[in-house]
Amino acid sequence: MAQPNSDALSLSRKALRGLIVLNWMFGAAIFALLTWTFIAAAFVARALGVDQNPNALSGMRLIMLMGIVATPVANVVFSRLLSIVETVRSGDPFVIVNAARLQTIAWAVLALELSRFVVVGIASSVSTPARPIDIKLNFSVTPWLAVLLLFVLARVFEHGARMREDLEGTV
Repeated sequence: MAQPNSDALSLSRKALRGLIVLNWMFGAAIFALLTWTFIAAAFVARALGVDQNPNALSGMRLIMLMGIVATPVANVVFSRLLSIVETVRSGDPFVIVNAARLQTIAWAVLALELSRFVVVGIASSVSTPARPIDIKLNFSVTPWLAVLLLFVLARVFEHGARMREDLEGTV
C-alpha cells in the first residue's frame, strides 16, 4: 500500500541527502580557506583588506574554525533527520530511537545557535572603525523555540513509543 505522503517523503530524503553533501562541501571550502590563510597570510590579509589590522585575520581564522566545527554538528542534524524520515517511510516512526534522534537534533541546534554568539563576539572584538566586520547577532526567538519544540517532541516520541511497547506487551 502506497503512503499518501510518499512524494513528500521522497523529496525530503533527496533534500536531506543534498544538504548533507552541501554541508560537507562548505565545511571543506572553509577548511581550504583557513589553510590558505596560513600558507599565504599576507596575500589573504591584503585581499580581504585587513592587512592593517593583524587581529582581524586572527578573528577571521577563529570564525572559520567555528564554521569548520559547525560542519559535523550540522551533519548530526541532517543525518538524524534523514534517519527519522526513513522510519516514517517504513511506517514505524514512533520508536525510542527516534526520540533519541530528536533529542540529539535539539542539542545540535542549540549548539549551532550558541555558536552564533561566539562568532558575533569574535567579530566584535576584532572590528575597528576603519575596517568594521559587520556580523550582527540579529536575535530571533524562532531558533530558540525550535530547540524547545525539539526537546518536547523528543519526550512525546519517547512517551508514545513506551506506551506502544506497553500496549503490545499486554496484547
